[in-house]
Amino acid sequence: MHTRLSSGRAVTRVRIGPLNREQRAAVADLLGLDRTPDEHYTVSMTALKTVLAEAGTDISTVVTALVGPIADRAAERARAEARRAELWDWLDTHPEIRRQPTLSSWAAQVRRAGLINGSVDRTREILSTVLSVLARLPAEGQPLPTFASEVTGDPHALDDGTRLGNLVLRALATIFDAPVPDTAYERRVLWERAGVAADELSSVALTAGLRLGGRGVVCDLVRCCTEAGHAVTLTLAQLRATELHAAPKRVWVVENPSIIAMALREFGTTCPPIVCTSGWPNTAVVLLLRGMTALGTRLHYHGDFDGEGLRIAAYVMEKTGARPWRMTTGDYLRGLRPGAQAPAPGRVTEAPWDPDLAGTILAHDQAVVEESVATDLLADLARHAASGNTSGHSTDEP
Repeated sequence: MHTRLSSGRAVTRVRIGPLNREQRAAVADLLGLDRTPDEHYTVSMTALKTVLAEAGTDISTVVTALVGPIADRAAERARAEARRAELWDWLDTHPEIRRQPTLSSWAAQVRRAGLINGSVDRTREILSTVLSVLARLPAEGQPLPTFASEVTGDPHALDDGTRLGNLVLRALATIFDAPVPDTAYERRVLWERAGVAADELSSVALTAGLRLGGRGVVCDLVRCCTEAGHAVTLTLAQLRATELHAAPKRVWVVENPSIIAMALREFGTTCPPIVCTSGWPNTAVVLLLRGMTALGTRLHYHGDFDGEGLRIAAYVMEKTGARPWRMTTGDYLRGLRPGAQAPAPGRVTEAPWDPDLAGTILAHDQAVVEESVATDLLADLARHAASGNTSGHSTDEP
């Protein structure tokens, strides 16, 4: 009776048994039956209520006295379900997920895995830490224990095999569209892509047309190469050894090195300031872009119109504060070449800066690579160069 009432559902009858001879007689006496019931018997709740009322009590009082307080598992289940729903809604709408929509698929994986240790509070605590780690990435080349200590307060929080480390690595694999790492080597490579323990010499930023003020080798390198009309590759070590004091008002950021090559051929020593991410930006690129942003530079980003291009664009904008440059639905449609052979866009995720862009690319099932619209990009740069403002102006609407 206690179990049935604790379900929180309406109870009209309860089947009891098997009853021994003494218990069968007791049931008959209690309910005033005209004969002894069988070994199993169904008790009517209405009849039981009547009998107990005549005795000056009720079912709840008797059950509570004999067994314990009656719960309401239905209400408890409803409250627990509401808390789980609130947790998953919080995750789905978290600013870090909105800024990088590709993380929505990671959030769905986390949801399918269920609560950690069956606890909503524990799950939210761990996921909050994961999202804080993702917000701090890419790192600036710190060793993993150092980075973990800076973000979580525990140098071992992101070690191999930890729940937190595994969740972060799965998120990074989703962002970079890479396999979930199985080996220590694969995990190290993925961490390095996110700027953790990055190689100071192999992590580089390709630039052209930059003029920077400050103390350090980078300022001298970019000045010499800009004056000679050449591109320059800056290492992470060089960037770390330089203290920037001034940067261009606007810098153009592109995904593919060929755009820099075209710009140098077009403008030579008057090339506007350009930085190339060379696909996914590494630690050196992000460090340079963040350093200029901190000095007031406005970054304008352009990349490929395909699945990975949109993810790279969202990542660059989220991590550096760059603005889209000719990256709208209209720009994509103008870049289409009907009848031309074009690659498929691959896995397409949402573009936070334009809610219609991903759906339009999927509808046409055609990528528009950056090189195919280089004429428009160079025309924008030429317009600003001709105006005497080689650092450019806002091109949110070129």
